[in-house]
Amino acid sequence: MSEKISWTGRVRSATLEKFEPEDLLPDHQPAYVASWIYVFGVATLAAFVMLIASGLYLTLEGPAWWHTSSVGHYVNSVHLWSVELFFVFMVVHLWGKFWMAAWRGRRLATWITGCLAFFTSIITGFTGYIIQSNFDSQWISTQAKDGFNAMGIGAFFNTLNTGQAILLHVSLLPLVLGAIVVWHVILVRRRGVVPPIEVGGE
Repeated sequence: MSEKISWTGRVRSATLEKFEPEDLLPDHQPAYVASWIYVFGVATLAAFVMLIASGLYLTLEGPAWWHTSSVGHYVNSVHLWSVELFFVFMVVHLWGKFWMAAWRGRRLATWITGCLAFFTSIITGFTGYIIQSNFDSQWISTQAKDGFNAMGIGAFFNTLNTGQAILLHVSLLPLVLGAIVVWHVILVRRRGVVPPIEVGGE
């Protein structure tokens, strides 16, 4: 009688057992990684950690706190500028890897997860923008509602429903984005960073 493998065993065999210790915690790197273009991926991750940390703080304290407290204003500003830097670094990283043909050498899944993270970030940023409770967010919410209605998806996402936007921005989309980012980093560790075209020849 054969023993049935549990789902945790299948997950372990599909992930952790495929990694060597030097893949997870490398102690050396190729010389070409010293180029500045490779820095923007790590900078994107650093900005992502900052915006998650500041976002959690804002969530725990609530909207009244970040609108009325000086500390709340500061944390809200940290969250805003973390998002700004996150997008700047991510766009530079994305374009840099595009021109380097980063899908070479069995790295197509790495490229696809990076693109998924980018598009998920746009939706996450949009929901964050419309829950600011200021005139700009109210204006863009009404315009977006008309656009979504014109596309026939207004019944699924009502931009004028602040509670729905908060739920998506605070609970659902960060988890989805975080999972994609973790998956992307795992694939980078699994396949390695893409070498320059003239060096790798892949």
